[in-house]
Amino acid sequence: MKFNATARSVQGTSASRRLRRAGRVPAIVYGGEGAPLNVELDHNEIYHALRKEQFHASILTMAMEDGKTEPVLLRAVQWHPYKQQVLHVDFQRVSANQALHTKVPLHFINAETSPAVKLSGAIISHIINEVEVTCLPQALPQFIEVDLGNLLGGASLHQKDIVLPKGVTFTHPNDELVIVSAVTKGGGEAAEEAAAE
Repeated sequence: MKFNATARSVQGTSASRRLRRAGRVPAIVYGGEGAPLNVELDHNEIYHALRKEQFHASILTMAMEDGKTEPVLLRAVQWHPYKQQVLHVDFQRVSANQALHTKVPLHFINAETSPAVKLSGAIISHIINEVEVTCLPQALPQFIEVDLGNLLGGASLHQKDIVLPKGVTFTHPNDELVIVSAVTKGGGEAAEEAAAE
């Protein structure tokens, strides 16, 4: 995914306030061998980009006004407490031969056809929706698929049960970490609730 950025020379609270009033968002790019770079972004462009899941878990291409591009990773977003407004964004430079540590979303499939739901009327409870992984930039997945097709009622799926793509490892391996559990309440009520979800 690509987004546009413009270098900014003026910093400070009042300068940032002026930028926001003009529909711009202050941001910083850090890491790698270069010095931290202060940039500004178009609010509407970055607001809509941030609503897409892949913007949070992909190597992004930052296009500068001089035509140069740089691969970066989204690191932090500061939102206004009650307005739909982005206040500040942090990006990290990406080097092709340097391992990244970042969070990747989990996509759950086959929950409705699992024995837990079909036979036991269980409710699938997602304990964790993202995991932190370590990999080289070219191996970074946009998401990791978790197949719940064999999940039984009352059972849980642990971190050790997740199949990671090649070249990707868990940053904090914990075999016993519960990702999903199939909670059975018994009776038709639980089955109706599960079907409604």
